[in-house]
Amino acid sequence: MCGITGFFNLSPSETREKLQSTLEQMSMAIAHRGPDDSGLWLDETRGIGLGFRRLAILDLSPTGHQPMTSADGRYVMVFNGEAYNFGMVRDELAANGISFRGTSDTEVLLAAICEWGLVDALEKFNGMFAFALWDRQENSLSLVRDRMGVKPLYYGWIGNTLMFGSELKSMRAHPAFSADIDRDALTLYLRHNYIPTPFSIYRGVRKLPPGSILRISSATRPGEEELATYWSASEQILASRADPFRGDESQTTDELEELLTDSIRLRMLADVPLGAFLSGGVDSSTIVALMQQISSQPVQTFSIGFNESGYDEAPHARAVAEHLGTQHTEMYISSEQARAVIPSLAGMYDEPFANPSAIPTFLVSQLARRHVTVSLSGDGGDELFGGYNRYTWVERIWRRIGKVPAPIRGLLANGIDQRAPTLSLLAGKLGYPNPADKVHKLADTLRAASPAQIYLDLVSFWKQPAGSVIGAQEPHTTLTDPSSWPEALSLAEQMMLLDTLTYLPDDGLVKVDRASMAASLEVRVPFVDDYRLLEFAWRLPLDMKIRAGLGKWILRQVLYKYVPKEMIERPKMGFGVPIDSWLRGPLLEWTEELISEDRLRREGFFQAAPIRQKWQEHLAGKRNWQYHLWGILMFQAWLENKNQA
Repeated sequence: MCGITGFFNLSPSETREKLQSTLEQMSMAIAHRGPDDSGLWLDETRGIGLGFRRLAILDLSPTGHQPMTSADGRYVMVFNGEAYNFGMVRDELAANGISFRGTSDTEVLLAAICEWGLVDALEKFNGMFAFALWDRQENSLSLVRDRMGVKPLYYGWIGNTLMFGSELKSMRAHPAFSADIDRDALTLYLRHNYIPTPFSIYRGVRKLPPGSILRISSATRPGEEELATYWSASEQILASRADPFRGDESQTTDELEELLTDSIRLRMLADVPLGAFLSGGVDSSTIVALMQQISSQPVQTFSIGFNESGYDEAPHARAVAEHLGTQHTEMYISSEQARAVIPSLAGMYDEPFANPSAIPTFLVSQLARRHVTVSLSGDGGDELFGGYNRYTWVERIWRRIGKVPAPIRGLLANGIDQRAPTLSLLAGKLGYPNPADKVHKLADTLRAASPAQIYLDLVSFWKQPAGSVIGAQEPHTTLTDPSSWPEALSLAEQMMLLDTLTYLPDDGLVKVDRASMAASLEVRVPFVDDYRLLEFAWRLPLDMKIRAGLGKWILRQVLYKYVPKEMIERPKMGFGVPIDSWLRGPLLEWTEELISEDRLRREGFFQAAPIRQKWQEHLAGKRNWQYHLWGILMFQAWLENKNQA
């Protein structure tokens, strides 16, 4: 795991000394991603500069140093990530008579590109990566991102200069960087609490889509770069559904276990200490169980706990660790320690990002980094194997209400809204958490015109975000256009596909990458960065994933070979923090300062009225608007951090 950055000026005129100084600044901005080594490569006559920061995982010797030049001298590369199966590709190349100087995956990737060309070489590799490849023969730059978008890569034009980087802060370090906040992208942020690909918070700066190659040559005009897809998750999902796996339950369980074991074995390859996050849930417990099955010594596992009721998964993780015999480390975090992370989130994520579980993810990364340099994580299991409640809930609720004529449902919804206080009181007495929210969500569900609308509402926070952002229109996205959803899939499968294309790479994986990299920890995600698992999971019928309303059925069958069922079966918790009570308590003054009516009007990004209304309702306990408000607060904190930088 490393950090890459650089630029390509189509009209080179600056001295080598000036370019080197600029490149050093860009590289230093992401030093946390690679504290072990750094490197620069420049060709001032072509205006190209490549910068690199290294977190040494494989081939700790100088032969793994980057930027790296191919053996024939044609290509120069900076590479972030891991190509886990590079050993097999290396053997294939060696059989063709190719020799190697060291043992790094970067050298093997370069040799593969020389031998087979860029696209054919990419098809050979299994892993997570983002890299920049300079072709000295054709004077062209290629930016490449892995299939699922595990590793980040931003790019954008400032005048005649194309800049790129693993994080936005490296681009901002370029003295010519100047970009306005993209108010249209801000509407997408309010809807999702993250900014979806290809947008970024800055106008003209983009995220390279997963499975894509961006190519720029000296003849390219700014904004006319070539963008090509070498692998498409949506196309692969549809192809896998058309080729179903025919095995019975026992055969399917065995096949999944074998494939997942091989994926984990590849991801346990490292020349530095390695461990795993363990929450005690299905996904992380499965990863750790198979790691321990492979390992000849106790696997190092890590979890954090909270004293707040309903947020502490540490006892469950401890029980699983004891059963499996891992070397387990846990740390209980106070509310004060957790809240102390909040001021650093804006700089950590570089653009507004409002998943509160970034806080515990950073804390567990910090804990793990004291003992290991690499950690495996269970992210992605929900999207692949149907773990989210909405995959069953939306279809079930639509079967009940869909037959009722829309006008009648609208009247029922209006009646519920009018009687919300009474109904909320009743729901509270029946033991429902956040009863007021449950009542209003029921009314919103009744108004939905289709199950697709219910799903969109579930993955949206501000439902009409353009009305809250001044001078903005919400851009079209796949999520907001149900007519573009693949008709060949069931509703549950459509939701799983959309989550895989949107929420997973733009929220879940962003959360893990920035939080872990801020702690200089490499996190590997077997469920996501091994495309073979996605292909196999989508060959399975839906009832192998969701059965009797319970998700991840087939994954559970693998896990129950190693961990007793009763140790796992419990309500899903996730990495949560009590943002709702913090906003009413210790974060109240901070919140009021960031979203005061005067400040909102002065800054001119948001309509103050709807934000202030939600804040007052939250303070009064009428509604729990924690996630809506957290999105606004994270933008405000990011804006303050940006203005002070």
